[in-house]
Amino acid sequence: MLMIRAIIRPDKSSKVLNALFEAGYVAVTKIPVVGRGKQRGIKIGDVTYDELPKEMLLIVIKDEDKDFAVTTIMEAARTEPKGAFGDGKIFITPVEEAYTISRGTKEL
Repeated sequence: MLMIRAIIRPDKSSKVLNALFEAGYVAVTKIPVVGRGKQRGIKIGDVTYDELPKEMLLIVIKDEDKDFAVTTIMEAARTEPKGAFGDGKIFITPVEEAYTISRGTKEL
């Protein structure tokens, strides 16, 4: 199993969630976060905003679904056909174990 952490623009959250749902990934956790990327925030006049609002989506998938899930997220999260600064980032990490609390069972 793999965990995908997708940090995206808040205005793209619904579009990405809908795309994941339509692709068969219904179990997603959404968390509001703040941060900045390589652009180090946005400067407007004399003020620099370095804590920009984003949404983090967490989803656990089968290893073989990785490419499809990543493509689904990227296509839905882009603001332009080729993307733009601030569209977000996707991180993928292995999941060693997962348990369903209500049933007390280990996921495979």
